[in-house]
Amino acid sequence: MDDPVLRVQSQLTGRDRVLLGWLYDHGVLTSFQLANALFPSLDFCQRRLRTLYRLRLVARFRPQRADGGSYPYHYVIDQLGAEVVAAGRDERPPRRDHARIERRRWTSSRTLTHRLGVNGFFTQLAGYARTDPGAELSEWLPEAVCQRAGTFTGPDDPGLVRGYQPRVRPDGYGLWAENGTTVPFFVEYDTGGEQLSVLVGKLAGYQELFATIGRVWPVLFWLHSAARERNLRRLLADTPPRIPVATSARDQALSAGLCPAEAVWVPPSGGGQRWRLADLAAYVVGGQDLPGEAA
Repeated sequence: MDDPVLRVQSQLTGRDRVLLGWLYDHGVLTSFQLANALFPSLDFCQRRLRTLYRLRLVARFRPQRADGGSYPYHYVIDQLGAEVVAAGRDERPPRRDHARIERRRWTSSRTLTHRLGVNGFFTQLAGYARTDPGAELSEWLPEAVCQRAGTFTGPDDPGLVRGYQPRVRPDGYGLWAENGTTVPFFVEYDTGGEQLSVLVGKLAGYQELFATIGRVWPVLFWLHSAARERNLRRLLADTPPRIPVATSARDQALSAGLCPAEAVWVPPSGGGQRWRLADLAAYVVGGQDLPGEAA
């Protein structure tokens, strides 16, 4: 019997497999995000995406703008693509309606903008690493994986710790490496819709997580405006956090042509000086185990 997964395998490049894995794990990415992260040009990216679309590995949709026109194509995993990813990871095949459910989820989701924002943070890092041989986004985990019991614990941890399910809900976890320095981190992507006190309140969950696993990593607040960042820093100054935190404003970084890998981060005790992401490794305590190696 002809197996479509086996048939398509020989047509895939290593970059295709990364792209399909991202869509499988992170839901939805735009053509611009994929181009920045993985391809030398937008035109090259669009040609390859059309090929993957014709092979029924990816699906796409294009939301309409309220003021007319449309957004760029948004890509999601198609059923064959999901089966290819699962086979490559030696995982159980996805449900037959996996891709249909995911496509419907993102074409009608009120959280689409937030998810694209989170994914944009990580694809900016990947794009920076693509052109800098000394940098690498070594790990990128989505919110759902961050919440699984055991994700941030190792095989030598006691059973009670290995079964610990984090109470906090990060928007993502990453492991960034640059010129021999590595820094694990959590991301809180802010759209401006929550009270700042709610953002500060999330730190209690991180503190509990770090106390349980015996490791401490920076928590990054990627805020939508410089004014909001200033206000959050005032709150943090009034109640200094007991875990490492750094803040940045997307509008300010964008206007300066900078991405999250660069000098855009301000720790509460940093005197206002902006640090590179790799510099935040100074706040890492208790090791840098990869979640992918956890039991």
